[in-house]
This record gives sequence, C-alpha cells and structure tokens, in this order.
Amino acid sequence: MENSVLSSEFITSPELVEKIYSSGVSKKYKTGDIILDENSSIRAIPIVMKGMIKVIRTEEDGKEILLYYIKSGESCIMSFLGGMHNEKSIVKAEVEEDAEILFLPVDKVSIFIKQYPEWLDYIFRLYHKRFEELLDIVNAIAFKKVDERLLLLLHKKAELLNSKTITVTHEQLANELGTARVVVSRLLKQLEDAGTVKLGRNKILLE
Repeated sequence: MENSVLSSEFITSPELVEKIYSSGVSKKYKTGDIILDENSSIRAIPIVMKGMIKVIRTEEDGKEILLYYIKSGESCIMSFLGGMHNEKSIVKAEVEEDAEILFLPVDKVSIFIKQYPEWLDYIFRLYHKRFEELLDIVNAIAFKKVDERLLLLLHKKAELLNSKTITVTHEQLANELGTARVVVSRLLKQLEDAGTVKLGRNKILLE
C-alpha cells in the first residue's frame, strides 16, 4: 500500500497501513449520501480515501450547523470517541464530494492503539485539528455577522475543492450556517451586487 492516501503523509508504518486496509471495508458514495446519522450506533470508523464529507450537528429546534469537513486521509474524531465508548453518534456525516470511504471496525481501533503508537498519534492529531476547527466555529457564531460567516464558508469550500466554482444550493448553505434560506439568498445577492461572487443555478463563482 505504498501509494495509498494514508501512507502518503498521515501514517508512515507500511505494516499499520496494510492492516488498516486489510481490516476495513471500502465503499463508494455520491454527493449528498448520509454515511452516519445522529443516534446511530457506531460499529466502524470512517476513513476518507477519496472525496470529502462534512460533519453536521442538529439542534432540538431542527436547525443544523456545520462542524467541520473531513478530507482524504482523515477520519471523524467524533466517530472514534463514540465508537470506543459504545455511544450513539451525536453528529451526522454527509458526503460533500463523491467519496470512497474505508470503514474500520471499532474493535480494530482499540487493538491498533495498543500495537502501534503511531495510530494513537494519528488520532491525537485529528483531535487537535478538529478542536481548532470547532473553536473557529464558536468564534464565528459569537463574534461574526452572518454575511461574514457566509463568505468564510464559501472560501473554505473553494479551498477544499480547489475551485472557485462551488456547486451548492442556498438551502444547503443555510443549513450549514444554521440560518434561514431567505437570509442566505439575500446576502448572496448583496455579495453579487458588490462583485464578490457571481450566482448561477446551484452554483456560486468566487470573483
């Protein structure tokens, strides 16, 4: 597995990479597919091989908010923690870009922690990254206006997709920001009038 996404920069032990692949089950998903829902049992940890998924939290009033994205070579730290403690999922994971995901059984996660210090380091690095991203979300909600948060989200998507053209609906953006679609539509029109973006049918071009 020398050319695998894991061995490229995340895990250097060929033996560990081989065991991860041989122990897991690979599945392919399309954009919009739900791979993990809230209150679901976590029997396997998803590791993204290709594409990208987003992790969302739904509040009691039904509003959703984007927590973070999971790119190729990364996994969901919430799944790690929930799976290892035999707890239900408190988040939803949705495919943002057509993805191939390797599902590693929870029991293997604990075994690898004992056998490979590098595996534990991989988990800690993910935890550290997600913690920083969640702090950014908290700061944005507390201190930034919705229009600033919208523009930050668009730039984040463009960076992750490596494209200034973003395929997304106003409803999807509203869900990720935890606000109403009409608010997003109004703000996008203002951004277009200011020459910051160009709007198309389910597409947004960052100028």
